Amino acid sequence: MSQAGTLILIMSIAVLAPLLAYGISRRLPVPLVIFEILLGILVGPDVLGWAGDGQVIDTLSDLGLAMLIFLAGYEIEFDKVRGDTLRRSLWAWLIALVVGLTLASALTGLSKGVYLGTALTSTALGTILPVLRDAGHLHTRFGSVMMAFGAVGEFGPIIAMALLLSGRSPGRSTAVLAAFALLTAAAVWWAMRPRPPWFPRVIAKTLHSSGQFAVRLVVLLLAVMLGISQALGLDTLLGAFAAGLLTRLVLHGAAPESAGPVLEKVEAMGFGFLVPVFFVVTGIEFDLDALLSGGRALLLLPVFLLLFVLVRGLPVYVLAPRDLVPRDRRALTLYASTALPLVVAITTIGVDDGVLKTDEAAALVGAAMLSVLLFPLAGLRLRGEKRVVEEPLGGSESW
Repeated sequence: MSQAGTLILIMSIAVLAPLLAYGISRRLPVPLVIFEILLGILVGPDVLGWAGDGQVIDTLSDLGLAMLIFLAGYEIEFDKVRGDTLRRSLWAWLIALVVGLTLASALTGLSKGVYLGTALTSTALGTILPVLRDAGHLHTRFGSVMMAFGAVGEFGPIIAMALLLSGRSPGRSTAVLAAFALLTAAAVWWAMRPRPPWFPRVIAKTLHSSGQFAVRLVVLLLAVMLGISQALGLDTLLGAFAAGLLTRLVLHGAAPESAGPVLEKVEAMGFGFLVPVFFVVTGIEFDLDALLSGGRALLLLPVFLLLFVLVRGLPVYVLAPRDLVPRDRRALTLYASTALPLVVAITTIGVDDGVLKTDEAAALVGAAMLSVLLFPLAGLRLRGEKRVVEEPLGGSESW
């Protein structure tokens, strides 16, 4: 099939997936991403063989992943991700990294263990946020804690990828990361400077016109940060995450009254087009034959699924804030153990570098897809889908 035909098929799936999710949600709240991936597998080369690949499709998929990470970075509320909760989330991820690298290296060898161990520490914050938002849990105490642990679980592996998977020496990788950090700090300084009076007026005036100044500025910030990370030889996901943080600072600092409507427009562009393309293409490119044809790969799938909970989830459970009730701690563990986008990115790098075999990558991605299907559902049931407890105003630094 031509690339144009494949794109039409992908967008048809993007339209069909929410209809299926809505129809089934009355009985079982299955995350939308599951339908997108499964339908992608269905039309992919290992089942119906309707969908092909190509440069245009791959580029749109890469942009979808970048937009997903960008939106995850934007959602982080700095006034809530701080203090004791942030320290706990950092320690939980560092412990997960050490345990993940150790276990993965023991199972598969050191070279593969670096890739697999790093992937085991990730949290699919961009995938979890829509689930929390739709359930009414995002702007609660639980949502704030999940935001902190999820943000570190999203950002930490990206840093680890830059240090461990770049192919550079540790010293050079650290120097490159330091250069990126300095550039990002300069961008943060610029973002927090007072904007001239015309800035919020132009945003408000063009918000519902063809000008769309704010939306174009957001896209520019994303492009600049992606360009900087690529120029430094870093993974572009690092730039996408940083762009999300910067965009929030700019909009909420200069035009807080317009930040909400601008985000809605950016989310429409992301979740309405680019992000579904990424998840559908993930399904299309999933190597189902490699997973099903070899006994070892199929055996690895439940092992990896268990490791997501043991490596990533267990430290989160142990270090979760003490004010969370037991069922919220268990739900937090399951949400934090949910992984997919970074797993896809890391396994892709591993296969391209010739370190990971396709069946091993398929087993890990398959386990990540199961985590997206099983863990959020279990987390929702633990907390109760409609049980919403708003945070007290003012917050607490002891979080």
